[in-house]
Amino acid sequence: MALNSSSLFLMFSSLLVAFLVLNVSTAYGNRKAVLKSEGHPIKDLKDPRVQEIGKFAVNEHNKEAKTNLVYKSVIKGEVFLDISGTYYRLTILATNNDKYVADVIDRPLERLRKLVSFKKISI
Repeated sequence: MALNSSSLFLMFSSLLVAFLVLNVSTAYGNRKAVLKSEGHPIKDLKDPRVQEIGKFAVNEHNKEAKTNLVYKSVIKGEVFLDISGTYYRLTILATNNDKYVADVIDRPLERLRKLVSFKKISI
């Protein structure tokens, strides 16, 4: 059976859509896929969006771990950009000057923000 140009186009389009869906869903569900891009230091740690994401990370950690940490500030940060959104790795100063590294995925178009990890560190 011979394939005409519209059949080829439809087949190619279907394969392209399947590839994109698989690639995007992998990026959404797999942190390593988000980290394919190189991270860039956040220059303005006082930026309201950075502060908001830092506060979000502490609040989410408090809910998940049933703790009462108090957010003080973001003292270091990197941002990774990807098709699925923005990935933040923030060093946060909290209660009693304890330091934590928080990984947060932010997808404003989906109105989604998710805490991926939150760990106490010693510097």
